[in-house]
Amino acid sequence: MHSEQIIKQTKNWLRSFIIEYNICPFAKREDERNSIYYAVINSQATEQCLEAIFTECQRLDQDLNIETTLIIFPVYFKQFDDYLDFLGIAESLLIEQGYEGIYQLASFHPDYCFSGEAHEDPANYTNRSPYPMLHLIREESLERALKSHPNPEKIPERNIKLTRDLGNEKILNILNSNR
Repeated sequence: MHSEQIIKQTKNWLRSFIIEYNICPFAKREDERNSIYYAVINSQATEQCLEAIFTECQRLDQDLNIETTLIIFPVYFKQFDDYLDFLGIAESLLIEQGYEGIYQLASFHPDYCFSGEAHEDPANYTNRSPYPMLHLIREESLERALKSHPNPEKIPERNIKLTRDLGNEKILNILNSNR
């Protein structure tokens, strides 16, 4: 599949689920401002995937018009446990490269499952995506957004209730209608 198709599917997921259902109350603004950068990494080599994260940090350093980056791995990390291992290494890389406190990673995967939760729990869809991906976020911007949002600590609780109320079938219909 071409990068353009992967980005289109990712944007459809973002708009039809994350924004439409307000899973992330900050995503709509950035989507409308066209300040989300989409990086498709077609490598199956962990080292190249890690290099891509560093490259995207540098892109954010240099281009202040980009608020946030979705780093998409369409051909690698199919197994959720492998993805979690990679996530741990990627977080260590940010620290090692001096990006702790500047950028942080949010994680998304097609089989995302919160620790201690059943795989079928609809709440897992708050972090399920069409492809394994990392969301590279400017910490300063996130802190500013959280300060301006009423009760940001209630966002996860609200999302859990919402996705459980929607249920797996409805969520799957939403996601499948936009592929």
